[in-house]
Amino acid sequence: MDVDQFYGLEISEWPSLIAEVAMWLLDHQMNLLVSETFGERLVRLPLKKSPRIRCDNALRLDWKLFLPPTECSYVLGNPPFVGKTYQTGLQKADMELICGDVPAFGLLDFVTAWYFKAAEYIQGTRIRCAFVSTNSITQGEQVGLLWNHLFQHYGIKIHFAHRTFSWMSEARGKAQVHVVIIGFGAYDQSPKRIYDYETDADKVSVSEARNISPYLVEGNDSAVVSRSSAICAVPDMVNGNKQVDGGFLTLDAAEKDELVRKYPELVPFVRPFLGSEEFINGGQRWCLWLVDAPPDLLGPNEELRRRLEGVRDFRLKSKKPKTRESAKTPMLFGEIRPITTNFLAIPEVSSERRNYIPIGFFSPSVVPSNKLQVVPEATLWHFGVLTSAMHMAWMRQVTGRLESRYSYSAKIVYNNFPWPVNVSAKDRASVEVAAQAVLNARKQFPDSTLATLYNPLNTPPVLTKAHTALDRAVDRCYRKEPFPSDRARVEHLFALYEQLTAPLIPAAAKPRSRRRKEADPGSAPDRNRLLTSAATTAPAPNSLQAEMDAAHFYSVKEEPSPYRTGQDT
Repeated sequence: MDVDQFYGLEISEWPSLIAEVAMWLLDHQMNLLVSETFGERLVRLPLKKSPRIRCDNALRLDWKLFLPPTECSYVLGNPPFVGKTYQTGLQKADMELICGDVPAFGLLDFVTAWYFKAAEYIQGTRIRCAFVSTNSITQGEQVGLLWNHLFQHYGIKIHFAHRTFSWMSEARGKAQVHVVIIGFGAYDQSPKRIYDYETDADKVSVSEARNISPYLVEGNDSAVVSRSSAICAVPDMVNGNKQVDGGFLTLDAAEKDELVRKYPELVPFVRPFLGSEEFINGGQRWCLWLVDAPPDLLGPNEELRRRLEGVRDFRLKSKKPKTRESAKTPMLFGEIRPITTNFLAIPEVSSERRNYIPIGFFSPSVVPSNKLQVVPEATLWHFGVLTSAMHMAWMRQVTGRLESRYSYSAKIVYNNFPWPVNVSAKDRASVEVAAQAVLNARKQFPDSTLATLYNPLNTPPVLTKAHTALDRAVDRCYRKEPFPSDRARVEHLFALYEQLTAPLIPAAAKPRSRRRKEADPGSAPDRNRLLTSAATTAPAPNSLQAEMDAAHFYSVKEEPSPYRTGQDT
């Protein structure tokens, strides 16, 4: 191959010139290697051919005019890592141009535009594509939005995948990100390969797969979608209560003590208020829960009057009609979900460094905030399965992320989770016994918070042993053969998910070409990269009481945000 067979798109002028020189340098290095290997000197001097590097916006240019698909063999690149929150106005315009016909495309990362652009370009060809991308496109809600569209409208098949690994960018700031590499085409091929970095970032294991799912494990061409109810017969998971109060209905410990001292009639209406911070890190917070308060309670109570007036005024200043409407009932939380039974609480956000998300039972006297996901009427069986390695493996695979932390979602994680079916009474009892053992192990350390207990560096051996026994008990509910890894658990769960949702998944649509008018190729927003390689021929296809003892959060330094900004190279 010679350098003139390479076509590239780079939005910034200086890097585009660097790319051209870099291709000549690489060509020279390869010529030296050939000479050394075969004992025959190969020199291409003077330089008569040049790589076709164009300074332009890859999302605004018509690739088919730049390089006809019939002359292209490979499309590869490292598009910008910019999340939905960090996209500039011009980048959002590019996203609308490319992904405008994708439902809820505004939730997608910037890098996904290259997948749609490439998918259209390679229709009816044997072109092979691969992009380095943030692993966010294989997690959470984005998976269904991106990949279901690619599968159903373009007939895309994933050929190979490098699962999540840590990568240190050579750009300014040297931000460490977690990336994947996904190879795909508009045709099927075999064998498919998955490269896994699960145990050691410096070591990779390679395995063949019948088919690769968008979660980069063996599975079918489908992704979980947001659901309002669970696919299995389990209690509903709901969000906690949201104050929308400007802080007037919530109290710290000192405020609570002073309030009940001065106004003892308020004691029945002051209740513990629990959010993810208090649940994991410890500490106490209280709230005024006036759902069943008599109307004459307000009469002589000046402090209560002051607080309710504060709530009303706060809500009236809101731009949201729903919030302004709630100003008519300032004694109530903005969003209320009354709970009359013991409930299971799962923090909405939790550190990715923990082996298990801290989960616990609470009594109905506790008011959970909207920072907790709540399962009323949950039993030891539900606690056991949800705090097991099986559910944790599923959660890590499909949940979204807040920076690098887990962002647990009922609609994505819980409602799509395949619970074990046809479980014997013996196996179910084993899970319940093991679940109670986990709760008992926690109680041995009343002065330790859940954050401390689930710090992987100092988890008490008795708790580790209890969790290991629980993991085995839950695994046996799925199959008698042990699972060698979390990836094996995930693959088994996705197979079960397919069986449970088969009647609910829409049939794939036939591939269609996207006829979207290309914009002026002269416009140039932010950094976008593309490199195509043109060859002469296309390659051949080949007890349930509350545990209110959770304090100091597991304090560790979080990873940087998994995005590159527009200033990065």
